[in-house]
Amino acid sequence: MQEITGAAGSYEQRCEALLERGIALWDVLAASVRPGSMDSDIDIENAIVNDFEEFFLTHRGIEMVAFNGKKAAQMFQRFAVSDGPGWPTHFATLPSTSPAFASMNVAEKLAKWRSIII
Repeated sequence: MQEITGAAGSYEQRCEALLERGIALWDVLAASVRPGSMDSDIDIENAIVNDFEEFFLTHRGIEMVAFNGKKAAQMFQRFAVSDGPGWPTHFATLPSTSPAFASMNVAEKLAKWRSIII
């Protein structure tokens, strides 16, 4: 996000800078077990999903949700999708920023992210 928005500094400073730009970061899963480093290692049976229904009801101004990779989008669709009041209508699956996703170089990933974020 620093490359796209210029958000720099400590974790708290970066989050504050993103919020000032109307961007919030939140994982699909609140907790999970992942013995390895790959998304495929996530133990879905024991995963705890964040409460998106409450989040969207509390934060009614959200216009779009962008996912950092296909796995995040799949988990959201599997566990969190609802047509309840206050839910955003725009969703985008962006290329994972993980170095493990090597079929796209950093410049290509940045271009995709910029097309949604900016």
